[in-house]
Amino acid sequence: MMRLFFLIALSLFSLFTGAVYGQEKSAKPVLPGAYSTASYLPALKGKRVALLVNQTSEINGVLLPDTLLKLGVKVVKIFSPEHGFRGNADAGAHVKSGVDSRTGLQVISLYGSNKKPSAEQLKDVDVLVYDLQDVGARFYTYISTLQYAMEACSEQKKALMILDRPDPLGHIVDGPVLEPANSSFVGMQPIPVVYGMTPGEYAGMLVGEKWMKGAAPGLKVIPCSGYTHRSVYELPVSPSPNLKNMAAIYLYPSLCFFEGTTISLGRGTSKPFQQFGSPLLKGYTYSFTPVSMPGASDPPLKNQKCYGLLLADNAAAARELTAGRLQIKWLLEAYGKYSEKSKFFIPFFEKLAGTASLRRQIEQGLSEEAIRKSWEPGLVKFRAIRAKYLLYAE
Repeated sequence: MMRLFFLIALSLFSLFTGAVYGQEKSAKPVLPGAYSTASYLPALKGKRVALLVNQTSEINGVLLPDTLLKLGVKVVKIFSPEHGFRGNADAGAHVKSGVDSRTGLQVISLYGSNKKPSAEQLKDVDVLVYDLQDVGARFYTYISTLQYAMEACSEQKKALMILDRPDPLGHIVDGPVLEPANSSFVGMQPIPVVYGMTPGEYAGMLVGEKWMKGAAPGLKVIPCSGYTHRSVYELPVSPSPNLKNMAAIYLYPSLCFFEGTTISLGRGTSKPFQQFGSPLLKGYTYSFTPVSMPGASDPPLKNQKCYGLLLADNAAAARELTAGRLQIKWLLEAYGKYSEKSKFFIPFFEKLAGTASLRRQIEQGLSEEAIRKSWEPGLVKFRAIRAKYLLYAE
């Protein structure tokens, strides 16, 4: 009864104040840097411009390449990240390069064997413009693509411009900090799982902390307007096929750990990253069955009935569940109810966690409180580093 009263009171508070677990609705619209065309078009005039973009790179619903071409910018090619230029490829799938049918521009994939723009690919480029909507989790690969783009521009003496976009999780800094032994494309730097920075801020940290190879590129960041790290920002475009809505985005950092286990997190259903389940989970009545579909052609546990939990159907419920931090309670719960514990984890788990200790802690039966306490020294150190590079108020 008391919990019900608390949730009603919290909902009313949020309704009238706009405040939700450290976030608040902005008094004026939050606009990505791409919207501030007057502040960056002069720097592109007369230059050969390449764009590192995808379906999230839009201004009022129009993709950035189309907008810039209409404004007379000489766009010479497009680079695309994981999921491709149109954002419809499976996670981890090989994305082919090709030609964009609408603009006729060459599209070069920066995923798979070609993660970093080559000297040949940049030889006819003066400025590379990066404009991707990230979600603020370390294992979302767009910040790795950003680092490689920065290094390539440094090596080839090319200018780099970042059209900054808000971090929907910008108010959270939480999770284990990555250890160098577990560095990979799903986590390259010693940052926590949720690091609370926009791409522009993160790029400044890469340069300032000397975490990237080579000298600092000619970096220019076009900031967002109306944004603070407490802003509630709902993405206008899905950033990838399996992050279909804001509920999934809020739950993503917590549920992505299941990618390193034999548990399904709903790929191949209408609610990926909103649920989890397995045929071997005991004690649940809720179920779902993953099937092949666009963006999840061969999902884990395909065509198998999975028992588990549907966590949230909407953004407000997901924000309430996560309570402004990374949650590991569902991972601990699933491990406790899994009937074959020796088969629960797969080797990819350490890459996602960024550390070998989390798996050991779970297997040893440590409490959530004890596990979270072990993260704190690394988080304290990272917060001090992060503070030096913030472009927006906390």
